[in-house]
Amino acid sequence: MTLVANPILKGFNPDPSILRVGDDYYIATSTFEWFPGVQIHHSKDLVNWTLLTRPLDRVSQLDMRGCLDSTGVWAPCLTYDKGTFYLLYTIVHTKDHFKDTHNYLVTAASITGPWSEPIYLNSYGFDPSLFHDDDGRKYVVTMTTDFRKGHSRFAGIVLEEFDMKMGCCAGEPKLIFKGTELGWTEGPHLYHIGKYYYLLVAEGGTFYNHAESVARSISIDGPYEEMPGNPLVTSRDRPDLPIQKAGHADLVQMQNGEWAMVHLCGRPVDKHCMLGRETSIQNIVFDEDLWPRIKGGGNAPRTFFESPFDAMPAGLVDIHYTFDGPRLPVDFQTLRMPLGEDVLSLKARKGYLRLYGKESPNSTFTQASVGRRQQAFKCTVTTKVDFDPSWYKHMAGLSYYYGTRQYYYLRFSHDEVLGKVICLLSCDNGKHDEPFEPVVVGDATSLYLRVETDYGIVRFFYSLDGKQYIQYGQDSDALRISDDRLDNTAFTGAFFTLSCQDMTGFGKSADFAFLHYTELE
Repeated sequence: MTLVANPILKGFNPDPSILRVGDDYYIATSTFEWFPGVQIHHSKDLVNWTLLTRPLDRVSQLDMRGCLDSTGVWAPCLTYDKGTFYLLYTIVHTKDHFKDTHNYLVTAASITGPWSEPIYLNSYGFDPSLFHDDDGRKYVVTMTTDFRKGHSRFAGIVLEEFDMKMGCCAGEPKLIFKGTELGWTEGPHLYHIGKYYYLLVAEGGTFYNHAESVARSISIDGPYEEMPGNPLVTSRDRPDLPIQKAGHADLVQMQNGEWAMVHLCGRPVDKHCMLGRETSIQNIVFDEDLWPRIKGGGNAPRTFFESPFDAMPAGLVDIHYTFDGPRLPVDFQTLRMPLGEDVLSLKARKGYLRLYGKESPNSTFTQASVGRRQQAFKCTVTTKVDFDPSWYKHMAGLSYYYGTRQYYYLRFSHDEVLGKVICLLSCDNGKHDEPFEPVVVGDATSLYLRVETDYGIVRFFYSLDGKQYIQYGQDSDALRISDDRLDNTAFTGAFFTLSCQDMTGFGKSADFAFLHYTELE
């Protein structure tokens, strides 16, 4: 047995769906506007997890060009039946009063793919999941939305039978559960355990009132009774708990017959979760009335999980990424779309990542930007960029990025009076600023750039030789690179991005030699 500290997937890894196939465990999480879509982590011991693949790797499966921040891929569901992996996901185009949400299914014989072209399911709402019943029949459960005045915008959970031969849902959708008094009912998962069908749903909204509720029925189409003492897990009204925002959960049975539950969570610093929404895990037992409960009692998320496996938890990450392979390292993603050779090249200069400058950091179309998640409160990120800007519309550098309306950008650029300069572009909820005076770097064509985070503080550094680093500007506010700084429809997390802009439209290029990511705590 090994005690595992929560969260098990640190940094932006929300809406977990867990699956066991034999001795292998997989967790799929949401990726929103980041491409490729859906992260799948793998583990043998529920202790150490490795990012394995991202299945939605082509535009025919995932077209997000023009999608706003925190839209794109929501709440995947990963299942397996008779030699086939199934992945359901939502592509969200709008997330305000009207929610334009389209649900799809892809399949694969191997978890690493290739994954099929998508099968369209419906557009009732979001968070679809696929349930494989014991009799071989399959069902899709989805939350449904309602935009009308006087109606709940989260209108309940609908059930449809899915016909794999026809490649579509068959029959009329049936509303099987309206939710509890907590409201905001979403993220449904169905299970057939013993004589009951259990329905788990996320409720309360995905911020500090988040929760996971349970209902059950003898029949798959209801009626469903609510679990006494709901919710199963929540942090609401307990700001002292280190694990907050607990909800959006999924169950898995381990090899020894015991149960575990993964769920979304956040770890706030001064009420801001800079690492985004993460994934934790809890031990689950069934009480004498056959309701699932957190082991040890109560519904507060525990900070440790008892894994039945003996394993040594991995330590802090210290990794030096180079660009001498045919593909980007697996930890990197791009915004909204795959970047072709006209934007991103690993061939143009051997051993370097070349980015051809495209649109501004505020664009929801073509950004020449690649990013890696922040997964520790204290970390250092360093890169070297070769760039020869000749206009202020030429920029390249290292960004501390949440979205198009929230970032810091340590950039190498040009000023018509000063010449080549280092400067910081700040965007706070859409308000732009350049808080510090530019630093002249003479005729330099190479710079080393560094970002250091220390919980609520972020610092920026530069070097001309890669040895002596000089802080640029003053300590700055890292809390704003978080969901909590924006509104209740911001759902992603902090990235460190390598970026290049040429807002003249002629594709001025920058070459990046490496990215070094070091966790300090």
